[in-house]
Amino acid sequence: MGLHIVVCIKQTPATSNIQIDPATGTLKREGMAAAINPFDEYAIEEAVRIKERVPGTTVSVITMGPPQAEDSLRDAIARGCDQAFHITSRAFAGADTWATSYTLHMGIKKIAKEKGPVHLVICGKQTNDGDTGHVGPGIGAWLDWPNVAYIKKVDQVDDKKIVVHRMMEDGTDILEMDLPAVIAVVKEINTPRVASLKGKMAAKKAAIPKWDEVALECDKSNIGLAGSPTVVSKSFNPPPRQGGVRLDGATVDEKAKKLVDKLQELKLI
Repeated sequence: MGLHIVVCIKQTPATSNIQIDPATGTLKREGMAAAINPFDEYAIEEAVRIKERVPGTTVSVITMGPPQAEDSLRDAIARGCDQAFHITSRAFAGADTWATSYTLHMGIKKIAKEKGPVHLVICGKQTNDGDTGHVGPGIGAWLDWPNVAYIKKVDQVDDKKIVVHRMMEDGTDILEMDLPAVIAVVKEINTPRVASLKGKMAAKKAAIPKWDEVALECDKSNIGLAGSPTVVSKSFNPPPRQGGVRLDGATVDEKAKKLVDKLQELKLI
């Protein structure tokens, strides 16, 4: 029996110039160039590699995001995923990681209902906008499935078990988990491929269902900004760095003496 893998991705700003709405504490996404979250590219690649290893495997990809996030889903299909699903509604706007993981788990349950049992969910370790690393483990908690983050290698996998290598500060853990399960991968796991011409053609023709809170049968108290328990008390862009003090001198020794004098003046030495 082949595996059914679901990859969770997010469309994030393709820029370091991120703007924050001071009223809501959420990101301003309007008019901002966007692409697949870079960490999610490794999740897509690992799912496609497993599909190449395990006959009969299907890879679904899902995202929660505004209408333009469909572009990232089509990019994922172009990279080798088989089908895509788009969770989109104004009701989901402003969701924190708790509400996001709830909504995505409802999407995964709907995929399983319509397309067959899901054996494995793969996420990137974090996003480049929120940087929390909460969503993968959160999905595992909502589904009540075992989950492991910081995966740098999938050693063995079939429709019953998976053996993974988890990156730790003091080495590597080798873990065996029963499926279904959730893993979050790090960038050391692989090198993402570029989209093929065949993949791009498939992506262009793909029909991508769009699901709102009604289609997913969500508890509305768990979604969007209103359903997010995280409270942002204040948010701001850090002030630009100011220029430093230049210490001139005719020789290296003279410059070094001026540096020592300045540090002593500031009571740093």
